[in-house]
Amino acid sequence: MSASAEVTRYRSIWISDVHLGTRGCKAEFLLDFLKHHDSEHLYLVGDIVDGWRLRKTWYWPQAHNDVVQKILRRARKGSQVYYIPGNHDEAARDYVGLQFGGVHVVDELVHVTADGRRFLVTHGDRFDVVVKYAKWLAFVGDNAYVVLLQANTLFNWARRKLGFDYWSLSAFLKHKAKSAVEFIGQYENALSDEARRRKVDGVICGHIHTAEMRDMEGILYCNDGDWVESCTALVEHPCGRLEIIDWAAEIRRRSSMKALPKPETKPVAKAAA
Repeated sequence: MSASAEVTRYRSIWISDVHLGTRGCKAEFLLDFLKHHDSEHLYLVGDIVDGWRLRKTWYWPQAHNDVVQKILRRARKGSQVYYIPGNHDEAARDYVGLQFGGVHVVDELVHVTADGRRFLVTHGDRFDVVVKYAKWLAFVGDNAYVVLLQANTLFNWARRKLGFDYWSLSAFLKHKAKSAVEFIGQYENALSDEARRRKVDGVICGHIHTAEMRDMEGILYCNDGDWVESCTALVEHPCGRLEIIDWAAEIRRRSSMKALPKPETKPVAKAAA
């Protein structure tokens, strides 16, 4: 896709873990993604606003406000927008069943794809044993994660100064850590087991900031990722096919295309009169 305002329309889009209100949020990347993609259904799968961080310190630049306005504009223009609160924006769970500006607040739901498959859509924090049984430990982990994201921000600031594109140091370290890999595997199994218990075809979630789509013994596990590290979304094509969009990779591709030297054009010889 070019850097122009060309828009691809999907049947459904799922985004989660935007963490508006934090310095790690890649709001500009998300705005660019929404500029180039539209859909009949837009699912906000939790942790859109980071209430944990905002309670400690207020941070709300214009780009974060622009994301909220962009989503509300989608709802006004006819998109079906559903907001499924997560653990970082759990206060919104008090408003389940209501709608604000055309955005429906729901605890979870079952989405039916164009080809008839049924997917449980949930943020996923209720299947995280740390969040569920030791919330204090989750807060400790959140503070450590903020430090890691700050290091990621400094790292990418240095990369930009050297002329390099965005690359997530925090995501790289997380995938290299054995304990993190084990946790992700346990989380995926727990969500897939729940989908199996509910007799649906798959599950769509967020929470762990790791985009993935794979078969788990007959259950299609889909995680739409996040917008603080990987900058990914899950989309449904008009035929019902699901796909993960890596927008950070797309932005890197754009940058590399701009950096390519333009081919030389030879002057066209004029015909003699």
